[in-house]
Amino acid sequence: MNMQMMIIIIGMTLCLTLLGIAFMGPSSAKSSARRMGALKMRHSDSDTVRVEAQMKKAIAARRPMVFTQGQEMSRSDRLRLRLAQTGKQWTIQQYLYASVGLGIVVAGLIVIKGAPIYLGGALGLLAALGIPHMVLGFLIKKRLNNFTSNFPDAIELLVRGLKSGLPVGETLNVVAKEINGPVGEEFKLVTEKIKIGKPMEDALQDTADRLGTAEFQFFVITLAIQRETGGNLAETLANLADVLRKRAQMKLKIRAMSSESKASAYIVGSLPFFVFGMVWSVNPGYLHGFVTFDEADRAYEPRLLIAGLIGMVWMGIGVFIMAKMVSFEI
Repeated sequence: MNMQMMIIIIGMTLCLTLLGIAFMGPSSAKSSARRMGALKMRHSDSDTVRVEAQMKKAIAARRPMVFTQGQEMSRSDRLRLRLAQTGKQWTIQQYLYASVGLGIVVAGLIVIKGAPIYLGGALGLLAALGIPHMVLGFLIKKRLNNFTSNFPDAIELLVRGLKSGLPVGETLNVVAKEINGPVGEEFKLVTEKIKIGKPMEDALQDTADRLGTAEFQFFVITLAIQRETGGNLAETLANLADVLRKRAQMKLKIRAMSSESKASAYIVGSLPFFVFGMVWSVNPGYLHGFVTFDEADRAYEPRLLIAGLIGMVWMGIGVFIMAKMVSFEI
């Protein structure tokens, strides 16, 4: 059995396994656990269980979140949402123009370096699809981290306004004016929607859908529960601010503990590609078999390309496993 047949068999086996997992029915153990949890909440006398049941009831009564689930969004809407999450006034046309221009530049540089046209086109397409997406992800992550770090201060400002006797809508306006950065921008959008007649709950939920952060979703759910059950909103928000600060501290501790493993994963994952690029720039003939597909050429070696592709697949699997090992959800 030759190498090509083995690769085909392995690929078909992996595809069948993934299809079996995708079409596998719901787990009976999880269904039983959900039913037991529902019975526990229905018949328990514990105050904690009652509060949890009221919280789930309030969440279930809210309208479905279209943006976070993405089930009713087209690709253009998802791209528009990502552009909005960066906080920049970028349009889809500008994003597409930048992607196409970047792909053409990368493909041109690779072809000028001496690579085949199809390889330059493939790498240019990969750069056009991947690099702008990564840049958007970096900007979104940076803005959301800035929002999360300043959000407890905004909640404490809300608490002080509520304790002084101001209504909730007026305290939101104070936060929009006093807090700089993404927090002030988002609260300003909320107050503008409220001024044009949109209910405060819907305006806050729109912002939560656009941001997609658990911290702001906690804030929205807290307001919804307070409207359902009543109570002291200022004290509830003060407890929420304390929880968010402790959550941020836990994230920093986890980041510090996993920084060494992440650095190792980055180095191990990028080193083969870095070495490949350096060797190609210094001595292109040494890697001639990777990019030359002319059978008349003596440097042509199809097994070298197959081995390189298999190595890239295994490297990707290893980097993915290492990333999952150092990734923690709070």
